[in-house]
Amino acid sequence: LGSAVGRQHKGIFSVYKPSGVHWKLVRDTIETNIRNDLNATPSQPLPHKICFLNAPGSETEASRGLALRTVSLPVLSKHPLVTGPEVQFMKVGVGHRLDVASSGVLTLAVGNGNRALGDLYSAQVTSEYTLEGEFGTATADFSHTGKVVERSTYDHITQDKLERVLAMLEGANQKALLMYSNVDMKSQDAYEMAARGLLGPDGKSPPILKGLRCIHFQPPNFTLEVQCLNDTQKYLRRIVHEIGLELRSTAVCKGVRRTRDGPFTLKDALVHQQWTAADIMQAVRQYHASKKRKKSPPTKINHTSTAVKRQEEHEICNETPAVI
Repeated sequence: LGSAVGRQHKGIFSVYKPSGVHWKLVRDTIETNIRNDLNATPSQPLPHKICFLNAPGSETEASRGLALRTVSLPVLSKHPLVTGPEVQFMKVGVGHRLDVASSGVLTLAVGNGNRALGDLYSAQVTSEYTLEGEFGTATADFSHTGKVVERSTYDHITQDKLERVLAMLEGANQKALLMYSNVDMKSQDAYEMAARGLLGPDGKSPPILKGLRCIHFQPPNFTLEVQCLNDTQKYLRRIVHEIGLELRSTAVCKGVRRTRDGPFTLKDALVHQQWTAADIMQAVRQYHASKKRKKSPPTKINHTSTAVKRQEEHEICNETPAVI
């Protein structure tokens, strides 16, 4: 980038993509806003150069050659009307994409942050979604706007039956997670990784559900909360369809909303009114600050003093009472 202000806009941030908007339009709008905001900032004063000019009032050729004066003149080749806008290109990269019908957290990178964006997703980050489903209908593309291919009853479906199907799907995906993790399940490392929630596939893998639960049930409508890896929105809609089949009915997905994408949640996502250079720079700073806090070592506990204190308490409790 050509300016100091532009060089500060490097990093990762997130925005809220509304439903019905293509992710490319979101990216292009942010690129344009950043570029326009940076070019709207006051430009630096034009540099000057020292020139030698003939002194005024000279009459003879000899005097014109000898009588000179120094003048400081602006370098017009550096004028914005000559060079054009200082920031003419601003690369904005897109992370885990959302299709047109989906909404929620969309992670973006600006400038050299595109390199860090690749490192972020190579770490197999978890995404969380809220899925809105409706029993009684099946469509060709598993969404409520697709061509209807079947209708069925749903009066026999209860929340308890739905919970059992969700538990079955979650258990099957947990087995797949262990299979693709390429870790010895009998080792101490596997136990520690599972306890910390760090167990994940080693390399490429199909979509895997890490968590699945029902947060709202009012037939024919229901809402699911999903945690998954390597997912696509089409895969999530298919999950809703398969849940309907397992319950001997049908179901379509009415909405897909991403509530978390790796380190970013809904509270971190910038809404449309905040897609400005200043707000984006602030979001990048907050992300870097949160990374530094996570990397800082935890406070060490003085185990020696704690052990001594416990020993003293033990001795006091075991003292023989005095006989009067």
